[in-house]
Amino acid sequence: MLTCEICGEEAMLEEDMKTHLLLRHQENDMHCPLCSLSGVSYDELCFHISSAHRETQHRVQDPAKSTPSSGDSYGAAGEATSYGAFSVTADSVQPVQNHGLMLTPHRRALTPAETAPTTLSCNTKQECIRNCSEDAVGSKSERSKAKQKRLSSPGKEKLFSCPMCALVCSSCFILQEHVELHLQEQHSIEGEKRFECPICSVACNNSFSLQEHVELHLDTGTGSPGSDLKLARKLQQEEEQRRREGEAQQEREEFKKLQKQFGLDGSGGYRRQMERIMEKDVARGLMSPTEFHCKRAEMMESLASGVDDGRTRTQGLVRALYEYYQAECRDCAHVWLSADTDHFCSSAGDKGWGCGHRNFQMLLSSLHRIHTYSPFLPEKVVPTIPRVQSMIEDAWKGGLDPQGASHFNQRLQGTRAWIGATEIYVLLTSLGISARIIDFHRPTGPGDTHPRLFDWVKQYFRQSSRDSRLPPRLTQTSLPPLYLQHQGHSRTIVGLEQKKNGSLCLLLLDPAASPSDTMKLLSRDTISTAIRHVRKFPSSLKHKQYQVVTVQGMLSAEEKQISISNSRTLCAERIP
Repeated sequence: MLTCEICGEEAMLEEDMKTHLLLRHQENDMHCPLCSLSGVSYDELCFHISSAHRETQHRVQDPAKSTPSSGDSYGAAGEATSYGAFSVTADSVQPVQNHGLMLTPHRRALTPAETAPTTLSCNTKQECIRNCSEDAVGSKSERSKAKQKRLSSPGKEKLFSCPMCALVCSSCFILQEHVELHLQEQHSIEGEKRFECPICSVACNNSFSLQEHVELHLDTGTGSPGSDLKLARKLQQEEEQRRREGEAQQEREEFKKLQKQFGLDGSGGYRRQMERIMEKDVARGLMSPTEFHCKRAEMMESLASGVDDGRTRTQGLVRALYEYYQAECRDCAHVWLSADTDHFCSSAGDKGWGCGHRNFQMLLSSLHRIHTYSPFLPEKVVPTIPRVQSMIEDAWKGGLDPQGASHFNQRLQGTRAWIGATEIYVLLTSLGISARIIDFHRPTGPGDTHPRLFDWVKQYFRQSSRDSRLPPRLTQTSLPPLYLQHQGHSRTIVGLEQKKNGSLCLLLLDPAASPSDTMKLLSRDTISTAIRHVRKFPSSLKHKQYQVVTVQGMLSAEEKQISISNSRTLCAERIP
């Protein structure tokens, strides 16, 4: 419990006592004993009494005759001091010395000399009154008039509010001391800031202590030459190590992203992706549980046999194109078509990554129809995608393309890994088929086009009619289609158009095309519009690089071993 030493009021908290002192004592420390005027200095109080209470000047009493009475006593102590015709206590005139909120439970007691009443002699009182009268008579200056107006008539006092809390004061000096208390508290909080040594991690209270501490580190090795250099090298090595660790972490993250992009993140292969999609269809109500189990059983049976079930297969496309060019398209000077090729589109199990496998199925379906290759192929069926992956792994085990095998970590089954031109080359070589990779590694025409690619494809199809001086307008060759690879996708070239103006156009089968769109090529009513998706002009092929895999006959056993040996450093033929 805190007790005010001025008026005896009690308060529980120190904040309440501070507020009490500000409101009850400090803001009204000087007050007039005859009226309610307060908050003025001693001189201003004297001037106020002489001007506002002038009628009391004519009733000046002798000091010996002045006796305290109940009407002439003021102040908490009850002791009065005669002042002219009125009594004023010492506490009412003497300013209270407690600016800055220094009244606390530990404040010392006032001495009797400090608390004794002050008695003024008659002469002193009369002189004070005479001086005040003279000041009143001589108050013609603007300053005296303003002060007389303020003291003679009560007015609204100017209030000062604290910018850091809700306290309001009537004196700017009290407000200044109050704000200084706030600033002291802030400085004490800021003083808690710690400064850490960059060498040994010791925390200091301020920057000067930290500087002295670091200098001790540096001075420790002054006896041995090159100590500063050793420290600098150590710091540099630590920084270099942190940089290398950051780069290694970034490389690992980028490698994981590439693994996920190319299906090497271990998230499952064809079978797992097919099952997940069918499970989602069941959850959405698009497939019944009975249908789910039936389709899953059919898929497992197909995967076990290694033979494609033909659900994504469309036959007779090249024949339909041949009939279309016979009846239509009179603006073409020459048209070359490959041997009959079936179209295989992507399914739910390989969507987004199986284009290379599907193009190999297209190429293999054509080789089965060409007499040059069909007798040497062990099976007359088209394998499933997991079976194609197994065939590539077997070719790696046989010594083909060891660098590619290392890239895929010797494993393709159970993954969603993309395959490209080199994997197609490995498959064909393992089957005893001679193949080449032609690399069009940069654009050779305006607007990032590849006219050299189109010219090469034209020369490929024209080799079947070299003997004739004037090739016919429409030719279906016995040549297998071409595997076309570019960044992120692959397609199959089944023909070439040459317009009457000399421009060339490739005919491509895309695994991304749906079976319904592909079936439109088989109908005479819709083929004229559906063929737009098959035609690709130079302006449509603007990737930076293209690779073509072409088949060139069968390999003997000796030639196959040479090809396997040469595949250790697999090289493509670059054009240009």
